[in-house]
Amino acid sequence: MAKLESLGIKGLESVHWYVSDLERSRRFYVNGLDFTERGVSSPEVEAKGKQKSAVFQAGQIVLVVSQPVGEGGRAWRYLRKHPDGVGTLNFQVEDIEKTFRLLEERGATFINDIERYTDDKGGKLAQFSITTPFGDTTFRFIQRDGYQPLFPGFVAHPEPRGGSNRYGFSHVDHITTNFQTMKPMLLWMEHVMGFEKFWEVQFHTDDVKAQQKRSHGSGLRSEVMWDPASRVKFANNEPLRPFFKASQVNLFNEDNRGDGVQHLALIVKDILTTVREMRDSKAVNFMPTPGAYYDALPEHIQKLGIKKIDEDVEVLRDLQVLVDGGGEHSYMLQIFMQDGAGLYKDQKAGPFFYELIQRKGDQGFGFGNFRALFESIERAQQAEGRV
Repeated sequence: MAKLESLGIKGLESVHWYVSDLERSRRFYVNGLDFTERGVSSPEVEAKGKQKSAVFQAGQIVLVVSQPVGEGGRAWRYLRKHPDGVGTLNFQVEDIEKTFRLLEERGATFINDIERYTDDKGGKLAQFSITTPFGDTTFRFIQRDGYQPLFPGFVAHPEPRGGSNRYGFSHVDHITTNFQTMKPMLLWMEHVMGFEKFWEVQFHTDDVKAQQKRSHGSGLRSEVMWDPASRVKFANNEPLRPFFKASQVNLFNEDNRGDGVQHLALIVKDILTTVREMRDSKAVNFMPTPGAYYDALPEHIQKLGIKKIDEDVEVLRDLQVLVDGGGEHSYMLQIFMQDGAGLYKDQKAGPFFYELIQRKGDQGFGFGNFRALFESIERAQQAEGRV
């Protein structure tokens, strides 16, 4: 297929969450992750949209979190079908008219036409939304020309409240989504969004020789799509036989009651300091990594072609931070937080989780760490008696 004209995406502006308990989310982001609360929705917006919202920010990461107020609003409709989750991804674009025209030519399904707003200082905002194959997660495209509020009806606090980003969050590295079958989404990303293939892998967590009989394990196929202009990346997963039903991707789909966003990867400046301080605070939990991973790490690093890492393996073992990548001195460090349902012991909190990542030259996804993540999730599911 010939390369499509770019939609003119500048980047991911914000992520819109729908949750059953806004106060719980406020505690998590402000007290747990040290995000700043920038503001809330106005009473007029709450009455019209039947949901109340708060906005949290750390670095360039902006999260809008909404809870239903009564019945009939978007948050209420989403949560009738799903646990807490990502309902909308908001992208800034260079030229809203061009983005709309290209998507219309490519057969996108529009939720609305372009809506236009002006703030009290004359700043202008134009936006529209489309449906996607990402379950009930929609995409919104936004063009700003001096428009200051995050959204129409946003009321900024006179002074930002809460945290100071002491953990050093920078921006969203990538978005990971799970599907029971991802081919329709990949075609949509290519033919409608104009994204391109960046990386792919498939494996089974219980890989064995062909003549041996598998008895369990979680298989998946993954393909990363990206927009080269903005560098926005989506890592997409589907279950891989055998044991399709026991695959953690399928179990996510069951817990989420449909396809959707599994996790966001957040860039931090110094992951060892961040994880150490987070563990000391006990405000968040991380998925465990077995000691055998670190026993094999020196050999694993050599096989990847990494000549040297700056970190002590025993420190990585103590903090349970993962290493992967390729090149003489090109690698990345990662760790994965516990999902909402596990953290709160509440299925309504959902199977979503956050990844923390520090890139030290490597811009890939790391097969070894990718596998380690899914093995970790599988262990947690086995501990719960689910597989």
